[in-house]
Amino acid sequence: MKFIVDDKIPYIQGALEPFGEVVYLPGAMTTAEIVNNADAIITRTRTACNRQLLRGSTVKYIATATIGFDHIDTTYCEQAGIEWSNAPGCNSKSVEQYLLSTLFVLARNNNFSLRNISIGIVGVGHVGSKVASVCDLLGMRVLLNDPPRERHEGADQFVSLKEIKQEADIISLHVPLNLVGRDATFHLADASFFQTLGQSPILINTCRGEVVDSISAKSALASESISGLVLDCWENEPDIDLDLLEQCDLGTSHIAGYSKDGKANGTTMSIRAISRFFGLGIDDWEPKHIEAPIRSHIKLDGHGKDEERIIDEAVLGTYDVRKDDLTLRNTPQDFEKHRGEYPVRREFPAYSILPENMSSSTVEKLKILGFNIEKNSEP
Repeated sequence: MKFIVDDKIPYIQGALEPFGEVVYLPGAMTTAEIVNNADAIITRTRTACNRQLLRGSTVKYIATATIGFDHIDTTYCEQAGIEWSNAPGCNSKSVEQYLLSTLFVLARNNNFSLRNISIGIVGVGHVGSKVASVCDLLGMRVLLNDPPRERHEGADQFVSLKEIKQEADIISLHVPLNLVGRDATFHLADASFFQTLGQSPILINTCRGEVVDSISAKSALASESISGLVLDCWENEPDIDLDLLEQCDLGTSHIAGYSKDGKANGTTMSIRAISRFFGLGIDDWEPKHIEAPIRSHIKLDGHGKDEERIIDEAVLGTYDVRKDDLTLRNTPQDFEKHRGEYPVRREFPAYSILPENMSSSTVEKLKILGFNIEKNSEP
């Protein structure tokens, strides 16, 4: 068998070698000539798996180690008899960590308390659901918008996009990129979207760059239709709009889901899918030796601090989004390099907290977020 593997997918080397030839190469170098006699492709979003790449090839299966799959022409794959899989939810905890770090930085910079803020979450799938839960945990007013789920489950827990645009102080986008149809999301945040906002909210996009119209976003900032903008995803990546970056409160290089845990999950789901399809017998495969954080134990003293500040320090102690913002601003021309050489970031369960001078309810919230609490120090 022959497998073509994006060389930026971590922890995968050695997994498929017992079953055939494995070719590792950058996503941009995955050409029709290279995949012509391959059985499977394991890829990321940078490889367009379409008719041009696949026609006439022996490819039977495509696994993308990502949540999104808009880089796969699913219609052509169906016509060609090519099966495919993505990795839904693989990095949802990573994006949750990114969002929490972002929210606490915004609260510090703008001198507000999150418990006095309403957030509208547009798209309540694997990622949006986790973001909603942690925002609720922090005491924020959470408004949920997800038309496909609302049609399936009923309207009880959902509100219209119009209501979010009128009432939310922060709007966070977590939708897939749909180019057409009743649930189209291409340029969801367009000129009309910005012109009909009621609260001059802060807009956060961590899903797909094309969901936000860059030109309209700049106009919205200039007219103060929005009071702030946080972008992890951009139109025309990696050639992003530098003027827009300069105007963002925070701008990062599409790394919200780039924790080592999220990457390991995506690789795991891809290998297991390949195994099931070809009957390789490694359906329970998992990566080994995920890098540990430099400082995995956090001593946290709550004396004189309210609960929000304590959780703020715990979250930013694991990941501070301002560092990634500074990296992109200093060298935006290295957008892809920042992604390919992203440093170790681990999610909350990789950390243990030694709590001092804090209530049991605060400790419980840290546990809910996933932190390990050193038992002999609980109040």
